[in-house]
Amino acid sequence: MSECLYKYFILNDQAKNCNEFDDGLLSDGKSLYEVIRIIDRKPLFLQRHLERLENSARLINVELWFTKDEIKEKLEQLIEENNITIGNIKFVFNVDNNIFLAYFVKHHYPSKDDYKNGVKTIFYHGERKNPNAKIINMGFREAVDKEIRDKNAYEAILVDRNGFITEGSKSNIFMIRDRKVITSPLEDVLPGITRNVIIEVCRKMGLEVLEEKVHYEDVKDLDGLFISGTSPEVLPISKVENVEFNSSQNEFVLKIMDGYKEARQAL
Repeated sequence: MSECLYKYFILNDQAKNCNEFDDGLLSDGKSLYEVIRIIDRKPLFLQRHLERLENSARLINVELWFTKDEIKEKLEQLIEENNITIGNIKFVFNVDNNIFLAYFVKHHYPSKDDYKNGVKTIFYHGERKNPNAKIINMGFREAVDKEIRDKNAYEAILVDRNGFITEGSKSNIFMIRDRKVITSPLEDVLPGITRNVIIEVCRKMGLEVLEEKVHYEDVKDLDGLFISGTSPEVLPISKVENVEFNSSQNEFVLKIMDGYKEARQAL
């Protein structure tokens, strides 16, 4: 089944029907990508996504052939062609084949119950190559997704070869311990857009944020955890493997959830 959702997608400079979409364009060669949330027909934190895309390109020594303004125009065209007000757009630079794609993808936004009660997560012992760059890796994605489905979890928390928590398979992870907010060091994770906003929000509220390594065996000592990302935003975790948490009632998690909503609404 094609990733392309709704009626139209953008291929280089043309709008095409989704029944012409070729998923092979995602796996044939190296591709950089971003997934951006659309609210009221506007891309959320667009400038930050474009800056991260440029950083990913620098990390693998390639040059993007569209400017930020040109990418923005193509996203606006995609939204207009499909007449969509809310959703997620994926845009891709296949740098080996000089192909640009932009299309709506299936999104799964957490339910009110997910935010109220928290979600279940599992550990996955594996690492992404070059974690600072957002590069399509179909094999790794499929392996993690299978584990998530098999264990009926919402997300997998990645653990590196030394046993330290890095990030979620498609999110960042924040932890609360001793009235401090902890997340993995930047060099070990994707510099998530939502992650950066949350760190800014925490500091504005006077919450101490630490970037430090946490061993997965020490997760039991945490006071709470949450997932951050484009779709989940700030989502409490109720369970990591068999360890249960009351993250959705943690005072710091609740403050951060409210602070993030205010930051988003201020755009």
